[in-house]
Amino acid sequence: MATDKKKKANNGDAALDSGKKWPDGPKPTLYSPEWMEYFRHLINERRKEIYREIGYLRESSMEQTSDTYSGDSSTYSYHMADQGTDAQEREKAFLFASREGKMLTLLDQAEERMSNGTYGYCMETNEPIEFRRLEAIPHAKLCIEAKRRLEEAKNNTE
Repeated sequence: MATDKKKKANNGDAALDSGKKWPDGPKPTLYSPEWMEYFRHLINERRKEIYREIGYLRESSMEQTSDTYSGDSSTYSYHMADQGTDAQEREKAFLFASREGKMLTLLDQAEERMSNGTYGYCMETNEPIEFRRLEAIPHAKLCIEAKRRLEEAKNNTE
């Protein structure tokens, strides 16, 4: 019994309860493999959100063309300003969809890292990535310190 309490209190470990889908006990400060299903769930939920967003973008503006607003049954005129606004809205929707597509790629890469056993570990230092960072950014490849160094180096070259 005392060993169970020690295991739950340890910041790097989370005990798996065979009857539950998620690990029980307090959230650790560092990632541990016992939390893999938790992060897989976060990634899948984020993927579902992205697909919903892409569907909304497709329905709301990417499929609407200027032909929708012209013709005999339309109450809108076929004015150059209207065409410009429509083109701008389609371009904005395309940019949002492109960003979401990049996010899907990052999520796919995170699942690939799960499969090969490197998920949750910094690609620069090989140390575990902080639990809160993975919870906020489940596709994170770098720990906070490595990311900070990368950003500082990028800012120094500009």
